[in-house]
Amino acid sequence: MEEIKIKDKLQYLNEHYPFADIPKLTDNKLCIHCDKIIVIGDFKVFKNKNGFEYICCPNAPKCDGTLIDWIEY
Repeated sequence: MEEIKIKDKLQYLNEHYPFADIPKLTDNKLCIHCDKIIVIGDFKVFKNKNGFEYICCPNAPKCDGTLIDWIEY
């Protein structure tokens, strides 16, 4: 997968977040894959060979968690 650099993370999140309640960029969550507290605004985006984009843990690629793996702590 290839990392995509996002210039406007707020706009990207507003346009691509798949759930109703879009978190603030300053919100903290727990990534259950790497067991680390993350700041939403530090997310990374990776694109697979088919062009699908994944909102990933800031600790990617070491951590393979995506936004579905982020929970309240």
